Amino acid sequence: MVRVDPFFIDEAPVTNKEFGKFVRATYYETEAETFGWSFVLSSFLPNAEELESAEVDPEAEDWVAVDKAYWRSPEGPGTSYKYRENHPVTHVSHRDAAEYCKWVGKRLPGEREWEAAARAGHYGPKNRTLYVWGEEQTTEASKEYANLWGGGDFPWHNKAEDGYRATSPVRTYKPNAFGIYDMTGNVWEWVRGGKHKSRIVRGGSYVDSFDGSFNHAATLGARATLHGTTTTGNVGFRCVKSPKKPVEYHYVYENEANSSGTELFVEDADGKRQYTQQHARRGEEDADDDEFDEDFDHDPTKPHPSETRPRKRVVKPRMITSDEL
Repeated sequence: MVRVDPFFIDEAPVTNKEFGKFVRATYYETEAETFGWSFVLSSFLPNAEELESAEVDPEAEDWVAVDKAYWRSPEGPGTSYKYRENHPVTHVSHRDAAEYCKWVGKRLPGEREWEAAARAGHYGPKNRTLYVWGEEQTTEASKEYANLWGGGDFPWHNKAEDGYRATSPVRTYKPNAFGIYDMTGNVWEWVRGGKHKSRIVRGGSYVDSFDGSFNHAATLGARATLHGTTTTGNVGFRCVKSPKKPVEYHYVYENEANSSGTELFVEDADGKRQYTQQHARRGEEDADDDEFDEDFDHDPTKPHPSETRPRKRVVKPRMITSDEL
C-alpha cells in the first residue's frame, strides 16, 4: 500500500494540435528529428518496398526504423498528421514529453500517481478490478472503453472492431470513474521514474489486446520499459500538476540556537559532545527562568515573564512523503 499526495492530471493525452503549439512557440526539435528516424509499425509503411531493406527493432521485429518519421510525419515522408490533430502526439521521447510538460507549467506523472488515476478508486482489496471497465474479458466490453487491436493477424490485419486501426482521437471512448480518458489503450504513456536506459511507460496502446493474445494484455497494471530516447508510433504522454500547498509556520524564541530548535554541538573522536556557546547561554537562561519562577509570585491576570520573551515566525519544515514528487 502506498500513499499519493493530491494532484491534478490531464483528462486526456497531449494531442498533435497541443504539441504543435509548443513547437511553434519554442522552435523545439524533437529527438526523432535530431536522430533522423523513428519506429513505425511495418503494416503502416506507405511503400512496401521499404520493408525489405529497412532496419527493425531487434526486440520487436514488427517495428521498422523509418527515415524522417517524426510527429508531423507519423509514417515517414509523404504522410502528415493533418486530420489527426486531435489524436495523441506520438514519436516523442521521454525528454520531449518532459520538455512539453515544463513549458505548460506541469510535469510527467509519477508511476504511483498514474496508476491511482487509472484505477479511479478501485484500489482494493475488495473492489480492485482487472480492467478499466471491470472484470469482463470480452471484445464487446473493451471496445467501449479502449482503442486496442481489433482482431485479425498482427501486424497486417486489424479488423478495427473498435473503430480505429491506429491511434484514435482523444475522448473517443468512455472515461473511467474519475472522468479520465484513454488510460488504457490508444498510446503508451511516459511516466517519471526508471533509469535513462529503461524509462517506464504505462497503459498499453492500439497494438495491444485485452487478453494478451496480441502483444501486451491491456490491464490496469500494463507496464513496460523503453530506452529514454525511444520514439515510436504508439507512445505518447499526458501531464500532471501538484496543487500549491499552503505554507505552514511555527514560532520560536529569538534567542534559540536556530529556527528548527535543533541542538548544535561538535562531536570529538571519543564521541563526546561539545555544545556551542549558543546552547550554553540558552541553558543558563532556562536555569535562570526556573529559579525566577520559584521566587516570583506573579499576578495571574498578567502574562508570565517567560511568555513575554520575543518570538519570531519561521517556516515549518515540510516532510517529503513521496519519492515521485
